[in-house]
Amino acid sequence: MRLVHLLRAVTVELDLRGAEFAVRNGLHPTDLRALIHLLDADRAGADVTPGRLGAALRLNSAGTTALLDRLERLELVRRERDENDRRRIMLRVEQRAVELGRSFFGPLIAELVDAADDFAPGELDAVHRYLTAALRAAAPAHDTSPPAP
Repeated sequence: MRLVHLLRAVTVELDLRGAEFAVRNGLHPTDLRALIHLLDADRAGADVTPGRLGAALRLNSAGTTALLDRLERLELVRRERDENDRRRIMLRVEQRAVELGRSFFGPLIAELVDAADDFAPGELDAVHRYLTAALRAAAPAHDTSPPAP
Protein backbone atom coordinates (compact mmCIF):
# COMPACT_ATOMS: atom_id res chain seq x y z
CA MET A 1 0.00 0.00 0.00
CA ARG A 2 2.96 2.34 0.44
CA LEU A 3 3.36 2.59 -3.34
CA VAL A 4 -0.35 3.20 -3.86
CA HIS A 5 -0.37 6.00 -1.29
CA LEU A 6 2.79 7.51 -2.74
CA LEU A 7 1.36 7.34 -6.26
CA ARG A 8 -1.80 9.04 -4.99
CA ALA A 9 0.30 11.81 -3.38
CA VAL A 10 2.25 12.35 -6.61
CA THR A 11 -1.01 12.45 -8.56
CA VAL A 12 -2.45 15.07 -6.20
CA GLU A 13 0.67 17.25 -6.47
CA LEU A 14 0.74 17.00 -10.27
CA ASP A 15 -2.96 17.79 -10.39
CA LEU A 16 -2.36 20.90 -8.25
CA ARG A 17 0.40 22.01 -10.63
CA GLY A 18 -1.92 21.44 -13.59
CA ALA A 19 -4.69 23.44 -11.92
CA GLU A 20 -2.27 26.30 -11.27
CA PHE A 21 -1.19 26.27 -14.92
CA ALA A 22 -4.81 26.24 -16.06
CA VAL A 23 -5.79 29.19 -13.85
CA ARG A 24 -2.74 31.23 -14.89
CA ASN A 25 -3.59 30.73 -18.55
CA GLY A 26 -7.37 31.08 -18.44
CA LEU A 27 -7.96 27.38 -19.08
CA HIS A 28 -10.48 24.91 -17.77
CA PRO A 29 -8.89 21.73 -16.33
CA THR A 30 -10.38 19.79 -19.26
CA ASP A 31 -8.58 22.19 -21.63
CA LEU A 32 -5.28 21.16 -20.05
CA ARG A 33 -6.13 17.47 -20.39
CA ALA A 34 -6.95 18.09 -24.05
CA LEU A 35 -3.63 19.83 -24.65
CA ILE A 36 -1.74 17.00 -22.96
CA HIS A 37 -3.58 14.45 -25.09
CA LEU A 38 -2.85 16.38 -28.28
CA LEU A 39 0.82 16.91 -27.39
CA ASP A 40 1.26 13.21 -26.58
CA ALA A 41 -0.41 12.26 -29.88
CA ASP A 42 1.79 14.70 -31.78
CA ARG A 43 4.92 13.26 -30.15
CA ALA A 44 3.74 9.77 -31.14
CA GLY A 45 3.00 10.88 -34.71
CA ALA A 46 -0.71 10.12 -34.31
CA ASP A 47 -3.48 12.20 -35.81
CA VAL A 48 -6.37 13.31 -33.62
CA THR A 49 -9.82 14.26 -34.81
CA PRO A 50 -12.39 16.06 -32.65
CA GLY A 51 -14.25 12.77 -32.24
CA ARG A 52 -11.17 10.95 -31.00
CA LEU A 53 -10.33 13.77 -28.61
CA GLY A 54 -13.88 13.79 -27.25
CA ALA A 55 -13.78 10.03 -26.73
CA ALA A 56 -10.41 10.23 -24.96
CA LEU A 57 -11.71 12.95 -22.63
CA ARG A 58 -15.16 11.34 -22.27
CA LEU A 59 -16.91 14.41 -23.68
CA ASN A 60 -19.98 14.54 -25.86
CA SER A 61 -19.91 16.31 -29.22
CA ALA A 62 -21.16 19.64 -27.85
CA GLY A 63 -18.62 19.60 -25.03
CA THR A 64 -15.80 18.80 -27.45
CA THR A 65 -16.85 21.65 -29.75
CA ALA A 66 -16.96 24.11 -26.83
CA LEU A 67 -13.53 22.95 -25.66
CA LEU A 68 -12.01 23.34 -29.14
CA ASP A 69 -13.63 26.76 -29.57
CA ARG A 70 -11.97 27.90 -26.30
CA LEU A 71 -8.57 26.50 -27.29
CA GLU A 72 -8.79 28.10 -30.74
CA ARG A 73 -9.73 31.49 -29.26
CA LEU A 74 -6.63 31.25 -27.05
CA GLU A 75 -4.57 30.32 -30.15
CA LEU A 76 -3.44 27.04 -28.56
CA VAL A 77 -5.03 24.62 -31.05
CA ARG A 78 -6.21 24.84 -34.64
CA ARG A 79 -8.55 22.74 -36.70
CA GLU A 80 -7.46 21.90 -40.23
CA ARG A 81 -8.88 19.76 -42.97
CA ASP A 82 -7.18 16.44 -43.64
CA GLU A 83 -5.29 16.71 -46.93
CA ASN A 84 -6.32 13.17 -47.91
CA ASP A 85 -9.96 13.38 -46.86
CA ARG A 86 -11.32 16.92 -46.87
CA ARG A 87 -14.35 15.79 -44.82
CA ARG A 88 -12.11 15.01 -41.83
CA ILE A 89 -10.92 17.67 -39.41
CA MET A 90 -7.53 17.21 -37.78
CA LEU A 91 -6.44 18.95 -34.59
CA ARG A 92 -3.02 20.59 -34.35
CA VAL A 93 -1.32 22.10 -31.33
CA GLU A 94 0.00 25.60 -31.91
CA GLN A 95 3.58 26.48 -30.99
CA ARG A 96 2.20 28.94 -28.42
CA ALA A 97 0.78 26.00 -26.43
CA VAL A 98 4.13 24.22 -26.50
CA GLU A 99 5.91 27.34 -25.29
CA LEU A 100 3.39 27.98 -22.50
CA GLY A 101 3.72 24.41 -21.29
CA ARG A 102 7.49 24.44 -21.50
CA SER A 103 7.77 27.71 -19.59
CA PHE A 104 5.59 26.42 -16.74
CA PHE A 105 6.31 22.68 -16.63
CA GLY A 106 9.90 22.74 -17.95
CA PRO A 107 11.54 23.17 -14.53
CA LEU A 108 9.41 20.35 -13.05
CA ILE A 109 10.24 18.05 -15.96
CA ALA A 110 13.95 18.85 -15.55
CA GLU A 111 13.73 17.93 -11.85
CA LEU A 112 11.97 14.65 -12.67
CA VAL A 113 14.58 13.78 -15.30
CA ASP A 114 17.37 14.63 -12.83
CA ALA A 115 15.71 12.44 -10.19
CA ALA A 116 15.79 9.50 -12.62
CA ASP A 117 19.58 9.87 -12.87
CA ASP A 118 19.82 8.48 -9.32
CA PHE A 119 18.42 5.12 -10.45
CA ALA A 120 20.08 2.24 -12.26
CA PRO A 121 18.56 1.21 -15.62
CA GLY A 122 17.05 -1.93 -14.06
CA GLU A 123 15.40 0.13 -11.34
CA LEU A 124 13.94 2.48 -13.93
CA ASP A 125 12.62 -0.52 -15.86
CA ALA A 126 10.84 -1.70 -12.69
CA VAL A 127 9.37 1.78 -12.11
CA HIS A 128 8.22 1.87 -15.74
CA ARG A 129 6.56 -1.54 -15.43
CA TYR A 130 4.79 -0.49 -12.22
CA LEU A 131 3.54 2.82 -13.60
CA THR A 132 2.33 1.09 -16.78
CA ALA A 133 0.42 -1.44 -14.66
CA ALA A 134 -0.97 1.39 -12.50
CA LEU A 135 -2.14 3.24 -15.60
CA ARG A 136 -3.79 0.08 -16.91
CA ALA A 137 -5.58 -0.41 -13.58
CA ALA A 138 -6.73 3.22 -13.46
CA ALA A 139 -8.04 3.32 -17.04
CA PRO A 140 -8.92 -0.23 -18.06
CA ALA A 141 -11.38 0.79 -20.77
CA HIS A 142 -8.93 3.11 -22.51
CA ASP A 143 -5.64 2.87 -24.34
CA THR A 144 -3.00 2.70 -21.61
CA SER A 145 0.08 2.57 -23.76
CA PRO A 146 2.58 5.02 -22.33
CA PRO A 147 3.07 8.27 -24.23
CA ALA A 148 5.93 8.25 -26.71
CA PRO A 149 9.17 9.61 -25.25
